[in-house]
Amino acid sequence: MRILNEEQEILLKDERSALADLQQALIRFGVSLDDQETMNQSIRQIDDLFMLVVVGEFNSGKSSFINALVGSKLLKEGVTPTTAEINTLRYAEIPQDEASNASSYLITAPLDLLKEISIVDTPGTNAIIRKHEEITSHFIPQSDLVLFVTSSDRPFTESERAFLERIRDWGKKLVIVLNKIDILQSTDEIEQIKLFIQDNTRGLLGITPEIFPVSSRKALLAKQGQPELWEQSRFEVLENFIHSTLDEKGRVQLKFLNPIGVALHLTDQYLNIIAERINLLAEDIVMLDNVDRQLEQYKSDMLSDFEFRMSDIKNVLFEMEQRGQAYFEETLRVARILDLLNKDKIQSDFEHRVIKDVPQQLDRKVNELIDWMVERDFQQWEAVTNHLAERRRHHQKQIIGDPGTASFNYDRERLIEAVGKEAGRVVKGYDKTREAQLIASGAQAAVAATAAMEVGAIGLGAAITAIATTMAADVTGVLLASLVAVLGLFVIPAKRRKANQEMNQKISLMRDQLINSLTGHFKREIERSLGHIRTAISPYTRFIRSENNRLLDAKTELQSLQKNLESIKKRAESL
Repeated sequence: MRILNEEQEILLKDERSALADLQQALIRFGVSLDDQETMNQSIRQIDDLFMLVVVGEFNSGKSSFINALVGSKLLKEGVTPTTAEINTLRYAEIPQDEASNASSYLITAPLDLLKEISIVDTPGTNAIIRKHEEITSHFIPQSDLVLFVTSSDRPFTESERAFLERIRDWGKKLVIVLNKIDILQSTDEIEQIKLFIQDNTRGLLGITPEIFPVSSRKALLAKQGQPELWEQSRFEVLENFIHSTLDEKGRVQLKFLNPIGVALHLTDQYLNIIAERINLLAEDIVMLDNVDRQLEQYKSDMLSDFEFRMSDIKNVLFEMEQRGQAYFEETLRVARILDLLNKDKIQSDFEHRVIKDVPQQLDRKVNELIDWMVERDFQQWEAVTNHLAERRRHHQKQIIGDPGTASFNYDRERLIEAVGKEAGRVVKGYDKTREAQLIASGAQAAVAATAAMEVGAIGLGAAITAIATTMAADVTGVLLASLVAVLGLFVIPAKRRKANQEMNQKISLMRDQLINSLTGHFKREIERSLGHIRTAISPYTRFIRSENNRLLDAKTELQSLQKNLESIKKRAESL
């Protein structure tokens, strides 16, 4: 490239800086190796000769067109795919033809046109050997100007349209060459085909490129000794356009615009990838929020249901209290004085009629409570497992399909699978007996209090017997009916009230201790269960949150770089 003026030097410096910033941003994001190399080549191309790339389907006459352009038959021509590699034509005093690598040949010749321009002949885009198209597609980003050659006998085919879309997406300046017009019958036919190509490129691609109908065969013959064919070839208009477009100013401008077009294409591509990933993660975030809400609702429902189930335990104690009051009312009466003298009978009756099977009932109720907790815990694990399984099934159908997504998908799927396996392991290997024992061990103190009740009841029975014995001694020493009346009116009611009061206090204390102990342990078990679930899904949760933040940061950075590149592009276009 020739020495630049001050404005161009400043623009070049700003462009290099912007391209380097984008390059580093894409590497941090995880750009594919192919895209990274494309970016590198585009940056290197700034310092290379101007590159004119000729593309098109095989048998469209690309090689014959290039031969006509340079005025020498440097390339082989034929009706079958003759160009299997990239052929680069450069200037040199000594002609030579040598392989640069497995898919590229360098051809040199002492031709004036090649002093400022490298011309590249590519394999046909629709060649049977599909590698041809791959080579062509990878080479397009390096071009400064693209000449697309189409044949008059089959202009603007579907495969050509698809290939032109890819050229457009790279932001390349495009010129269409309608070759082989010598096979047409009239000027009207040429204009009709030209109009057909023009309408289709505008309608399907949204661009209006220059279109030049030519006969490459006649142009080469004209340059090699048959000048009468030159006007018929219509090649002069195309050559004038190329020379005026590729003068010093034009080449400099296109050199600036080429890497910017590549950079903007890659920026759009990765912004789309980021947008798709953010949308994908948004569904995961909604799922995690749903899990959090379910866990909180689970906790609320469990606490509410627990209070309801505790009422069964309270009822057992309440019914015992009611039976005790009825027992005292019936037994501690003057009419039963002789029965009160029988200590063993009083104790036995109290245990049989009042206590009955209260310890067994309480034990059964506590076990039912434990079973209920275990079952609900199991159901909650199943709900979380189903959530994760549903997300995994959904994402197996999700296709991002863009470069650079492999690592993202692998990390995400690996975490979903790992968490799903953990949840599944808990569900499948859920040992209800072991869980019940774990909960019961915490409630042991509370259940032990119920066992102490029987001892307390025996003590209560002994106290009642002592009361009765005292009354009996009084009766034995006093024979007067008046004293018996006093005993019936004052002593026995007082003793009955005292016995009732003591029993109520014992039952109330036991009830409070039992309920407080069970409630405390139950709440701890709820938190343990919720903590277990949150711990199991925490790797997935952390990945989703951190990856979402990383993508949002990358999006902001790329959008800022995109804005800067657009500004540099406008400056280059105004040179």
